[in-house]
Amino acid sequence: MTTLFISLYIKLFFLLTPFFVLSVFLSFIEDMDTVQQRKLAIRVTCAVLVIVLVLYFGGNPIFATLGITLDGFRVGAGSLLFLSAVSLVSGKRARPEPDDETDVAVVPLAIPITVGPATIGTLLILGAELGGPTEQFIGAASLTAACLTVGLMLFVAPALKRLIGSMGLAVLTKITGLILSAMAAQIIFTGVRNFLS
Repeated sequence: MTTLFISLYIKLFFLLTPFFVLSVFLSFIEDMDTVQQRKLAIRVTCAVLVIVLVLYFGGNPIFATLGITLDGFRVGAGSLLFLSAVSLVSGKRARPEPDDETDVAVVPLAIPITVGPATIGTLLILGAELGGPTEQFIGAASLTAACLTVGLMLFVAPALKRLIGSMGLAVLTKITGLILSAMAAQIIFTGVRNFLS
């Protein structure tokens, strides 16, 4: 049980691309005071937490409604995750510009920066493939823990930037991309293998 929690926590933490999110968040708070920065960090964390839990528990109903097989979705979501990983490694992942009429905590910071298309697909798969109430609960707990960790990073973002530096953030973002590419390959391989078996 503990092993499953730790394994899922690490995967989900990197799935949320925390260091890319941190670098974008830092660019949004340049003209804010400390109180405003922390309020924004809390709003982003709450928005992300609600979104990911809805996606996590919505996997099976969505697949049943649309008539999509889990393995078919694995191949599609794995491909998206791989493209996302490549953009992180190459440093070409674009930062969406905020709309004046929307709350930046939700758009673009929560969606699509923290929870992009690849993350959405992977969360739907994870929620659908974990069987039984115990595994579902462990998955939800690890997802919550990963979100809160990213939220804590945003809460202390200026201090982290001073500690890590811009170069450190860039390196950690590329490492995240490499980890996500491995996860994407595994998801695609599982989907293809199940199709062929």
